[in-house]
Amino acid sequence: MMDKALITEVKKQFPDYTVVAYINTTSDLKTVCDVCVTSSSAQKIVSKLDTDKILFIPDCNLGDYISKQIPDKEFKLLNGGCPTHARIEPEDVLKAKEAHPNALFLVHPECKPSVVELADYVGSTTGIMNFAKESDQDEFIIGTENNIAVHLSNECPEKKFYTVTDTFVCPNMRYTTLENVLECCKGEGEQIELDEETRVGAKRCIDRMIELG
Repeated sequence: MMDKALITEVKKQFPDYTVVAYINTTSDLKTVCDVCVTSSSAQKIVSKLDTDKILFIPDCNLGDYISKQIPDKEFKLLNGGCPTHARIEPEDVLKAKEAHPNALFLVHPECKPSVVELADYVGSTTGIMNFAKESDQDEFIIGTENNIAVHLSNECPEKKFYTVTDTFVCPNMRYTTLENVLECCKGEGEQIELDEETRVGAKRCIDRMIELG
């Protein structure tokens, strides 16, 4: 949703803001960002930054959630995010809760704030899975990609997992297949090459994430 040219221009408007980028951004875009974050590490990393002004990209929903956890910092958010998570509306959640009144709603912070507000737990994919596994409850509505509900059903057959809607499917996550993975293991997959300037620039952003995380 965002590229190097766009963020370079935005940085000119807000030169005193630290650019925090979600890990699912291109290598090229990372070269003009200060640090990467994941859903689970964003709050910790942003809290540790020695600045009070944050330009959080590209996911405005995740940025909104993190800003509420760290109210003493000032956030600038742009209109970007995950199109799959953005499709889910509060009405979808309420319908799922009506169908499964005893189920807890576990949600990704990439969903709209109005959806996140309905959650019993908000967290990353790993956080959602761990919560469901460790919880004494035995019914859950999973507020992220439907495949996570399938994984949890396989790992916790004694519990019940429901999807918010049948259409909560991410085509990008499913773009890479098992056949693709096999080809890579055999050295036959597509090779991605980065020029040295991009490699070093993107690595700097990732190294900062590891340092703070």
